[in-house]
Amino acid sequence: MTIIRLGYVAMSMELTNSSPSQTMTFKQFQKLSDREAGIRKLERIAKSNLENCLRLLKHNKGNDISFFRFSSRLIPLANHEALEDWNYLSPLKEELKALGDFAKQEKMRVDFHPDHFVLLNTPKKETLKASTTTLAMHVRLLEGMGIDPTHRCVLHVGGGYNDKEKALERFIHNWMYTPKGIQDAVMLENDDTTFTMIDTLYLCEKLGIPLVFDYHHHLACHNDEDWEKDWERVVSTWDASPLPVKMHISSPKGEKDFRSHADYIDIDMFFTFLKAVQGSTSQIDCMIEAKKKDQALFKLMEEIKKRKDIEIIDRSTFRLK
Repeated sequence: MTIIRLGYVAMSMELTNSSPSQTMTFKQFQKLSDREAGIRKLERIAKSNLENCLRLLKHNKGNDISFFRFSSRLIPLANHEALEDWNYLSPLKEELKALGDFAKQEKMRVDFHPDHFVLLNTPKKETLKASTTTLAMHVRLLEGMGIDPTHRCVLHVGGGYNDKEKALERFIHNWMYTPKGIQDAVMLENDDTTFTMIDTLYLCEKLGIPLVFDYHHHLACHNDEDWEKDWERVVSTWDASPLPVKMHISSPKGEKDFRSHADYIDIDMFFTFLKAVQGSTSQIDCMIEAKKKDQALFKLMEEIKKRKDIEIIDRSTFRLK
């Protein structure tokens, strides 16, 4: 029997005034006459984001949710080239430690999904440098929380650049120049337009990276791959990881807007996947990527409770019979 643990992304639809992604644009920063005062303002925003993030974790604890994705916008402008001299970790030590201590105390799995502009298969040196700088920031934040960064950052393979095979090989080439600490943090996800599960498996197996399977992306990619026959290969990419297998679950907004995420999760679509993977591994952590965030998780669990082929463990976790 396989345990299924549900999580959600970045922010709550239930809590008010709890955004962990408050920001300041570089344009706004430039308008400030006093640079040091501007940096102090950035630090105040970052502290507020981290405090709100701790509120979210406490909200999750109260609802038995132990799987959560942090916002990648916790520290505004932290990786901007014009602020390379800003030691943003130092003034945030207490807030980061409090966040990490709570997550570890409650045995929560937390991670990041850096933005789409992080491209490790880019042909441009400056883009690769910016991408590794952004990933390094995520690793430092996790270390500041006292959380092992291993397999905590989900990435897409990157751009196709009009030659998918060459783009895959360029990922391998650029990976060799990526610092080991960043390599250890990375998980790869199949996308909805270019790199299929098989493409992503090629890299994961070759480079020893866990694959985060996105079922919705697979369906949206309009290919003829039979994902079920290669599911065991996906599971095997997690063999050396300290964490359970992870996947993403979302539902299409509609037939004409299939790639966009719906507000909630289609339970029939979800269980089509779950029935196929039942018994393949002891636990799968399913990150819900739905517009309604935690509300989508709560609604899905209410629907799941009505089924006879599951056993409820807590308010976000169940076992497939």
